[in-house]
Amino acid sequence: MSDLFNGFSKLTRPERLRRLRELGALTADDIKFLENGAPVDIQIAEHFIENVIGFLQMPLGVATNFVIDGRVTVIPMAVEETSIVAAASKAAKWVRENGEIKTSIEGSSSIGQIQIARVKDWPSLREYIHSHRDELIELANREVAFGLKNRGGGVLDIQLRAVDRGDGAEMAVIHVLVDTVDAMGANIMNQVCEFLKNPIETATGETVTMCILSNLVDTKVTRAHVVMRGLDPQLIERIAEASLFADRDPYRAATNNKGVLNGIDPILIATGNDWRAVEAGVHAYAARTGRYRTVTRWTVEGNELHGEFAAPVIVGVVGGVTRLHPTARMCLRLLGVNSADELSRVCAAVGLVQNLGALRALTTVGIIEGHMKLHIRNLTLGAGATESEMPYVQRRLEEILTLTKRISLSQAIDALRELRDSAKRPSTIGSAGTPSGGDAHP
Repeated sequence: MSDLFNGFSKLTRPERLRRLRELGALTADDIKFLENGAPVDIQIAEHFIENVIGFLQMPLGVATNFVIDGRVTVIPMAVEETSIVAAASKAAKWVRENGEIKTSIEGSSSIGQIQIARVKDWPSLREYIHSHRDELIELANREVAFGLKNRGGGVLDIQLRAVDRGDGAEMAVIHVLVDTVDAMGANIMNQVCEFLKNPIETATGETVTMCILSNLVDTKVTRAHVVMRGLDPQLIERIAEASLFADRDPYRAATNNKGVLNGIDPILIATGNDWRAVEAGVHAYAARTGRYRTVTRWTVEGNELHGEFAAPVIVGVVGGVTRLHPTARMCLRLLGVNSADELSRVCAAVGLVQNLGALRALTTVGIIEGHMKLHIRNLTLGAGATESEMPYVQRRLEEILTLTKRISLSQAIDALRELRDSAKRPSTIGSAGTPSGGDAHP
């Protein structure tokens, strides 16, 4: 694996595709599909959303060096932000050489909610839910969730909660716990809750006011654990202190968790999953104690650095975009996952590793250096450089970044103008096709 990943970022696109074929991550058909620009029939979009006028393409890359639960995993990431893929790959290599990643999932149930805003008779409602729980579960599984039941899932439990209205009374919220197996499950969850509305209203005389799934799924939490060994004691102490900062200060926690999602969201987008639902669940889980906190923890244990991620990451590998969009299907094959739980665990691992890479940068060289080096390409394009002009402009910006620790689009434009002005004076052009003589000055 190290040979196949060695120098991966320096390869040309065709060479990267060949490497992935050698690794077994892509098939010949996948490569042909990507070489042709990953075309998608516009009619597919008509089935996804309304008022379709086209597609918005997003760069699709792969993060390398990941070994998750002992398995080599190539990570597809659809994302527009500079440095995310590179940072994930770099941090994963660090972990591969100095530690390990293990993942797990606690629980199996997603949550649907049936709300009764104003309860007429609490004792009768409690008695009905308690005494008819099994009957309601069996009815929902037989009439609505039979497909899930046949695949080993289905409705597992029904629970009654009292929620303070803030006006001296309480609303009733009935939680329907469902194992959606390999589907994200939003549609089936809502169908189950809507179906149960009628028998509950008929038997109790209460009025159900809303039926909807919850994205805060604390009944199914995905965990990832990273152990790092043989590191500089001062470095692991700095990373642990940075983690404590995120845990104690919600202002820092928000940015920390955004960095974790930098690793998770691109996988969700690449595989056609609902990243908005996952983000909502992660942020709600982070605030479940009444104070917004980080979803990762880094601690020093002896001479080892231990990292933990814990949050709901509810995803699917069947249904919807995951199976209808050809690129999403290809990305699932590239990942080599066969279940929603496997995909969830990969997401958790990548999110935790992405967080580790960010904390390492923040506590050593700072976040600007690596990010801005990669951002140079964007600035060069933004300045309007052609393919032949890009190497000079990029080198010029690298020199400025080294001297000043910052660069801007205006500096890229100035560098391009300098190159083009020099090109009008042949005697001043060096052998490499760039202005000769002089030092770089910002």
